[in-house]
Amino acid sequence: MLKNSLVLVAGLAVAFAVWAVGSNLLRQNHPDTYIVRKGDTLWSISALFLKKPWLWPEIWQANPQVKNPHLIYPGDLLSLDYLGSGQPIIVLKPRAAVTPLRSAIPTIPLADIQTYLQDLRVFPDRQTLTQTPYVVGFENNQMLGVPGQFVYVMNLKARPGERFAVVRPTHVFTTFNIATGSRDQIAQALDNNVDLYNGPWHRNTIGDGFLGRGHTLGYEVQVIGTIEALRGNNPTTTLLRSSTMEIRKGDRILPLDTKPYDANYYPHPPKTLPPNMRVIAFTNAMNAVGSKQVVALSAGSAEGVNNGQTYAIYQPGERIIDEVASSGLDHTFSQKVKLPAEFIGHVMVFRTFDHVSYGLIMDSQAPVHRGDMLRLPG
Repeated sequence: MLKNSLVLVAGLAVAFAVWAVGSNLLRQNHPDTYIVRKGDTLWSISALFLKKPWLWPEIWQANPQVKNPHLIYPGDLLSLDYLGSGQPIIVLKPRAAVTPLRSAIPTIPLADIQTYLQDLRVFPDRQTLTQTPYVVGFENNQMLGVPGQFVYVMNLKARPGERFAVVRPTHVFTTFNIATGSRDQIAQALDNNVDLYNGPWHRNTIGDGFLGRGHTLGYEVQVIGTIEALRGNNPTTTLLRSSTMEIRKGDRILPLDTKPYDANYYPHPPKTLPPNMRVIAFTNAMNAVGSKQVVALSAGSAEGVNNGQTYAIYQPGERIIDEVASSGLDHTFSQKVKLPAEFIGHVMVFRTFDHVSYGLIMDSQAPVHRGDMLRLPG
């Protein structure tokens, strides 16, 4: 389960000063007071007062009058005040009530990311996955498995009653043009049906590189169910306890991930931008995503990406024909113009692996597509 710290990121302080450019950080229509409500997040509250809500952890100022400055609860009063120098601050006036610790407001909507914290994993290579146990068949020779059925698993060493996760490969993350020194990264969707040639378990799969010019940075798998071992031998008889989709032959078996996640999210601008960082995959969409949806990004902890970093998303400009300059010219010789990239939203990183990370789109003015570029937030 998630640590309690996942919901305790209200802070280290309960009053914050708008520093640097002073009141220029305040929204023009900001409220003077605000009562915290159930369902609020620190991001949404900060966005009421600040033009750049990701700056809130950097601009807090401790309030020594509050006994526990780490938590903000529904019913607490936030008020805008000013120091003698004219510098604005936002001060917390907690309500006089005993509130359960778990009721503290989170930084972002936890329901939007909890599944991805628990159910997505990235492995460094295919060999790690090919050595794991796998589903070979189902009760009564069914084609698919659903909860309550027997599932037969090859190479599973387990004691009766032991439970495991059923996972399915979803993407392979690959770099290409390595010889030129670039780190362009792509995400290829995978189908793990053992009968398909392009499944991730075959030696010649494209997952080993992009047309032979790159190398694999990691395999993404998604937890789709849980099984319980019933009887030994090989295959092992297991009972499918739960699943989010139908189980197929070739799905892999891994130990349950019982480790708590470090989920103290402090939104902040990154100091540097990894080269060519962009959106490379969606976790639950086909062509585009929007606010409060999760995306995979083409850089991870090895490139300096960490939880809480907030990036601006830009849609690359199209390359169009300059009709005026090309007037009278043959189409082959038409002059073309590259349109500028346009800002479309913000994404905040909440989980990282070596060369890939996952982020939640915090706001968007237009659909986010694969290939959209990331920049430092303005």
